Amino acid sequence: MALADPAGCAKGSEDNNPFPDIIELNVGGQVYITRHPTLVSVPGSLLWEMFTQKNVRSLARDSKGRFFVDRDGFLFRYILDYMRDRQLVLPEHFPERGRLQREAEYFMLPELVKLLAPKLSEQNSLGDDPCQSDPEELSPSADTARSLATAALPGAVSGSAGGTEGRRAGFITIGYRGSYTLGRDSQTDAKFRRVARIMVCGKTSLAKEVFGDTLNESRDPDRPPERYTSRYYLKFTFLEQAFDKLADAGFHMVACNSTGTCAFAHEQTDDRIWTSYTEYVFYRE
Repeated sequence: MALADPAGCAKGSEDNNPFPDIIELNVGGQVYITRHPTLVSVPGSLLWEMFTQKNVRSLARDSKGRFFVDRDGFLFRYILDYMRDRQLVLPEHFPERGRLQREAEYFMLPELVKLLAPKLSEQNSLGDDPCQSDPEELSPSADTARSLATAALPGAVSGSAGGTEGRRAGFITIGYRGSYTLGRDSQTDAKFRRVARIMVCGKTSLAKEVFGDTLNESRDPDRPPERYTSRYYLKFTFLEQAFDKLADAGFHMVACNSTGTCAFAHEQTDDRIWTSYTEYVFYRE
C-alpha cells in the first residue's frame, strides 16, 4: 500500500509530474509552503532543475519529509517573492543586499543578480532603489579614498586619536541568561553552566560596526541602521570576546546589574538551581 508524500499537501494534476502541487520546503530551518509552478517558474534556475527531475528520491529531505535546502532561510523569502512575480521589492534601508546577491547567484537567477548589483550606469535597473547606498556596503576603495582624504586635512593626526573623530557616540547593552546549582551547604562552590547565548541591545548600526560578521541578525533581519533592536545575539558565547570587541571599538563599561531567582529545588539532594540574568552597559563618547 503506497503512502502519501509527506512533503506536499495535494497531488499534481499531471500524471507524469512526480511532485505535488503544494510543496513544503525547509530552507536553513525556515519552513516555506508554495506551489510547484512557482518553483519552476524560472527555467534554468536551481529550483527549476530540482523540481523538474523525475527522480524525487534524489532530493534531500528533513526528518518530517520536507524538501531541504541548506541556504539562508531568512533571505530565501526574497528569492521566493521574486519567483512569484519577477519583481524585486525590498524593505527600506535593507542591509543584506550583498548576501542576497550571493543567494541569487547560488539559485542561478541571473536577472535577480542584475537587479541586486550596485548601480554602475543609467542603464542599471536599480536607478531609483533607495537601498543600494547603505553605509554597510561601501566598497573597500571608497573606504580607502575616505581615509586618504581625512589624512590630507590640516591638523589631521595619526594613530587612535585621529581614528575616533568619525565614530558615533551611543550605548550598547550585552546581556545573558545563566543558571547555577547551589547545594545545602552555602559554603560549597556553585556549579555554573556555560553561557548559552549573548544578547545585544542598541542601535543597529553600532551593533554591526562593533561585532560585524559575528552578529546574528536572524531574529530581526530587516532593521534599518538608525533603528534600535533588542533581538540580536552573538555567534560566540565568550563574554570576554564580546568585551574585547567593544573595547577595540572605543566603548567602556558604565553600568552592570544582575538578578537571580531560585527556579527549582531537588527533592533528594536539596540542591537548588538558580537562574540569573545579567546585563553590562557600554558607552562610547
